[in-house]
Amino acid sequence: MDPKLQALEVELLIETAKRRYGFDFSQYSRASLERRLANLRDQLTLGSVAEMIPMLLHQPDFIDRFVNGISVNVTEPFRDPQCFKALLETVFPTLETYPYFKVWHAGCASGEEVYSTAILLHEAGLLERAQIYATDINTRSLATAREAVYSEEALAKAEKHYLAAGGQAQLSDYYVTQYGAGRFSDKLRQSVVFSQHNLVTDSPFGEMVLVICRNVLIYFERELQNRVVELFRASLGHRGYLMLGSKESLTYMPVGAEFELLDREARIYRAL
Repeated sequence: MDPKLQALEVELLIETAKRRYGFDFSQYSRASLERRLANLRDQLTLGSVAEMIPMLLHQPDFIDRFVNGISVNVTEPFRDPQCFKALLETVFPTLETYPYFKVWHAGCASGEEVYSTAILLHEAGLLERAQIYATDINTRSLATAREAVYSEEALAKAEKHYLAAGGQAQLSDYYVTQYGAGRFSDKLRQSVVFSQHNLVTDSPFGEMVLVICRNVLIYFERELQNRVVELFRASLGHRGYLMLGSKESLTYMPVGAEFELLDREARIYRAL
């Protein structure tokens, strides 16, 4: 296909999603977006991505399939354990001074890292003081997160990451297994509120002490990255913390001037 025609199809498709449903993908990394749209086109056995335009216009149920197909869901329990350990050592001492605090996991995907944070909070004696809000644009991922059921193989592999993150017991203490899968305990699940949230168009969450958004910004163009971090800044209370992914940085963002870097490797920042 002519590259210019292909680019036009993508432009019209994302404009349709924006005007019909309010989902704005216009500033997502174009290479990543085009790759995911091509995968979705193939899954639907369509001849072109443009064929999704009338589906968005006339099939309201298709928007969930569309969003789920092009959003990113790459996660695992205690991914990058050294970052979780840095969170434990750098941020948790401040959390201990609060009688109650709120944490926002933005772009939580299927929830593994949310429960990882909840486990560390529990072991630090802080979970009962915490309210964790976990959000994502992908409804399918959120359904998995709410169920808190993951393959027993994945959980077993995560045991060493849990210990490397500063875990004090065994990861298997926090889930029960049945039929080859493990489900995290009610105590962990009850501390989390899961909801759909669009970082591009939706409002801030108020008075968070900690916002965690790991490996989401890398899929956005620079302008959108800055807008999303501005959203996080507006969501943080006084001197609140922000944790990004290992390949993300505030260095070249205008909003970066409103944060101080506390841990370069773990990408932990504090609002000024």
